Amino acid sequence: MTISVGSTLPDAQLQVMGANGPESVSLAAKLAGRNVVIFGLPGAYTGTCTSAHVPSFIRTQDKLAAKGVDEVICLSVNDAFVMKAWGDSTGATSAGITMLGDVDSSFTKAIGMNFTVPPIGFFDRSKRYALYAVDGVVKVLHAEENAGQCDISGGEAMLAAI
Repeated sequence: MTISVGSTLPDAQLQVMGANGPESVSLAAKLAGRNVVIFGLPGAYTGTCTSAHVPSFIRTQDKLAAKGVDEVICLSVNDAFVMKAWGDSTGATSAGITMLGDVDSSFTKAIGMNFTVPPIGFFDRSKRYALYAVDGVVKVLHAEENAGQCDISGGEAMLAAI
């Protein structure tokens, strides 16, 4: 299944760093009755993800909240250790962005947003996208044609679309 506007997002067990190590997080529980922006990207510490995608949501976090967004989630096919360190180093965590790892790419695959580029070590990574979901239903979906670009999937584009 490739998600589209009107799709209900599937539940997934994602990972976040808790006080005592990695913890499982139910995506369905995070989405239930809430307005949530999820932005997916190829990988922590990669060029465009670090220099453009995450900063765009740091810049727009407060404005998205003012429009009724309850939570902004950054999702990548990485583990909780990497997502925590990356969230800390970029300032995303202190800006209020939730950094979640799709450790085995199961959510990314379930929504049809996975891609693989063996020469650079990317296996079942996430395409670059941003979506806005209300109670788990996709209302806005901005998917990049090229994973190396961050144009329509950035925070400013999502802010304008909500």
